[in-house]
Amino acid sequence: MVGPDRTISRRDILIAAGATATVTAAPMHASGLTNDDRRTVVLNRVSFKNRDIDVAGNIYFPNGFDETRTYAALVLTTPGSSMKEQIGAIYAEKLAARGFVALAFDPSYQGESGGEPRDLEDPAARVEDIRCAVDYLMTLPFVGEERVGLLGICAGGGYAVNAAITEHRFKALGTVIANDIGQAFRRMLPDVRKTLEDVGKQRTAEARGGKPRRAPWIPDSLKEAEEAGITDPEVFEAVTFYRESPYRHPNSTNRLLFRSYGYLLEFDAFHLVPELLSQPLQVIVGAGAETLANMRPDKPCSIFRRPPKRTSSSSRAPAITICITSPNT
Repeated sequence: MVGPDRTISRRDILIAAGATATVTAAPMHASGLTNDDRRTVVLNRVSFKNRDIDVAGNIYFPNGFDETRTYAALVLTTPGSSMKEQIGAIYAEKLAARGFVALAFDPSYQGESGGEPRDLEDPAARVEDIRCAVDYLMTLPFVGEERVGLLGICAGGGYAVNAAITEHRFKALGTVIANDIGQAFRRMLPDVRKTLEDVGKQRTAEARGGKPRRAPWIPDSLKEAEEAGITDPEVFEAVTFYRESPYRHPNSTNRLLFRSYGYLLEFDAFHLVPELLSQPLQVIVGAGAETLANMRPDKPCSIFRRPPKRTSSSSRAPAITICITSPNT
């Protein structure tokens, strides 16, 4: 992907999106989807509104689903560039096979969801999508209102934390290799101010009738990666999973609209965690995974900070569980 001052490595983009850790784990999860799992899961296509945008989702039900009962439900938020049929489908199928109602969806401006311009990655919209997803679940009589959780994967983990800070209808929060995509891009880019200047120039050009600027999140094929001289194995894993495996999907354009940088660079996923996050939190990190969010529990990160003392006796520090996965397990 070409940045304003230099060619940004594909690995940089993958880390910022949270994709490297996700696809490293994905083969394990994909192989864990047994035929029995798939036979016990029912999938329905749904949609819900984020203001005037139609958000497209897939809702997964466990085997023997009975709409007269109430179920625990989970909203899933996915990595940057990932569609609901990819990482979201893997997690949703596994969770539904274990008795949850699970909702995965395409972000606004991407996939089957509506919104213009296309391929926009807007953290504010991504977070509002999550709030609107729980709005939708609250309309379903078989969802237990006090039994709704939120699970975010990679960049979706950062969005999930940011949503849960103020969306307390989520009673529990989980993240898998969570990544603050805003912090990641701020660290990655050699000159953030120059990038913002370039975003302004591009927006001006588009306002005057110019063509929108897009670039791929990752190479479109293994052949393209090889021809570009890329040797990083994690990039090849990402390309294999997203572009050349059964999880490749026609709704995935693999493109990032350049003006997205203007929204991404101001985003801070975790800054209000110490003050406002009160739900139980489970953080899953990979023992061998590298993320720019420094989500390892032995490194300082605001997601692990305990809240200050509360004036209200009803407020309490959230319970935090940290799980470390090994590439060999």
